[in-house]
Amino acid sequence: MLYYDQAPEPREESAVRIVREPIRVAALAAMAPRMFGDLVKAVVDVDRGVMAIDGELHADEEAMLLADGSRQAALWGINLRPGSFGSPELVEFDSMINLRPGAGNRSRGVDDPALRDRVIAVVARLVTE
Repeated sequence: MLYYDQAPEPREESAVRIVREPIRVAALAAMAPRMFGDLVKAVVDVDRGVMAIDGELHADEEAMLLADGSRQAALWGINLRPGSFGSPELVEFDSMINLRPGAGNRSRGVDDPALRDRVIAVVARLVTE
C-alpha cells in the first residue's frame, strides 16, 4: 500500500523513438522488462512504413508520429512480444487508439484483415533476428 507521504518506486523512463530502419528483436527484448515484462508497445504508420516504440502509452507514440508528419488515420497501436518472434503471436492488436467507430473500427484491435496485414508487413520489415 502506498501512503501519501511515500514516493513511488522510481521507474526507468521510456525513450519513445521512431524506428525507420530494422531493429533486432533482441533490442526489443531488452526494452520489455522496463515497462511491461514481456511486451513493447508500438504504433505503426502503415502509410510511411515506420513505427514508434517503447512508450508507456500508445498515445505517446501516436503523438510522436503525428509530430513527425504521420496522418492519424494511418496509425495503429499494437503490442510486440519479442519472445514470440517468428510466430503470429509477435504482434498483438490491442490498443485504445484503435477505437474508431466513425471509421468502422469498433474494437481495440484492427478489424479490417487487409489493414492487419499491412501492419504485420511493416513489423516484418522492421523487426529482424
